[in-house]
Amino acid sequence: MDFTAWVALAALLFEGAGVAVMVVGTLVSIVLVLAHYRRGGGEHAFRSFREKVGRSILLGLELLVAADIIRTVSEEPTLRGVIVLGLIVLIRTFLSFTLAVELEGHWPWQRAELRGEEGRTSKPQTPREP
Repeated sequence: MDFTAWVALAALLFEGAGVAVMVVGTLVSIVLVLAHYRRGGGEHAFRSFREKVGRSILLGLELLVAADIIRTVSEEPTLRGVIVLGLIVLIRTFLSFTLAVELEGHWPWQRAELRGEEGRTSKPQTPREP
């Protein structure tokens, strides 16, 4: 087996892992939400289900983008292939960002800023003397 075949196999495995993560994550989320719903948590169960499924989809999309990137190594670069791959990666990345915003309530690059604000509001700051 040559290098190109190994890279193509790796891309295929990453694609399979991405799909498996989405399917298994959704099935596990259904089981967990049904157990939670039976204990009487209707509204909270729905939000929990939505969050768990969203995280499964987000992780699956990340693996699918990784598969697309790996595949670029194994295929002959043609203009059409590069454009199609670029569009697929662009769409999947956009979906990942929008899912992250939906789940976390802010853009991914705002995490550090928000953590900094939490740290500042939790501890009173003393003024420094010159």
